[in-house]
Amino acid sequence: MSTYNNIGIDSQLDWKRIAKLLRIGLFAAVLSFISDFLLGYGVADESLEGLEMMLSAYVSLSDTRIFWSSFLGLLGISLEAMSYFGVYRLMAEKSPKCAHAYRTGIFGYMLFAGCGIHVVMLACVFVYKHLMLLTGDFSKSIDIMISFASYFLLPAFVIFMPFFVVFNVAQIIAFAKGYTPYPKWCWIFNVFGGMMIAMVFTSFGHSAFLNALRASYMGIGNIWMFGGLLLTMKLAKSNMSR
Repeated sequence: MSTYNNIGIDSQLDWKRIAKLLRIGLFAAVLSFISDFLLGYGVADESLEGLEMMLSAYVSLSDTRIFWSSFLGLLGISLEAMSYFGVYRLMAEKSPKCAHAYRTGIFGYMLFAGCGIHVVMLACVFVYKHLMLLTGDFSKSIDIMISFASYFLLPAFVIFMPFFVVFNVAQIIAFAKGYTPYPKWCWIFNVFGGMMIAMVFTSFGHSAFLNALRASYMGIGNIWMFGGLLLTMKLAKSNMSR
């Protein structure tokens, strides 16, 4: 599609509406961060080896914690997806091609990230934990969990990833080429970039806190994007007035 489809958004930039969406997105990103932090906070049993060691931290998670991680993540991801339309609007006028690609990514995020990936991932953790508590047999528990994940988590993840890549690449291109009111260097404020920064800072050391941060890459990436765009919005407005 080469024409601009405003999907109910005015043809002129509505900065108040965009700012509102970015603020909602930042709030949603914090919810997602808390969700993943709750899931990841813990230390594996280093007396074990391999996959059994990696999964040992989940056995001690309470069902309440798993529930809140699932619920807060689902709520946060849903609000994030809606809030991305604020970013979409920034590029829609000057680059319909990037905007349509970005919007496609939004729909993929909306359809698969919450119920398709996040909730099912928490279901995998729940299944593994209770199988281990019931049987004490790691081999049988992990085999069942892997089968469960292969049937219900992996398909959604495989479908989601192309949307996620397109979503980030379209945003980087639009900002880097000046197709938005923001300075070109603001291309750094994207979800993928925030995730990479978080990975660098958490790549050293092993603790419950660092493990929680590693589990929260997506939330950190969204906080980086929404927060960065909000902080630099004045620069975008000044560019528009020139």
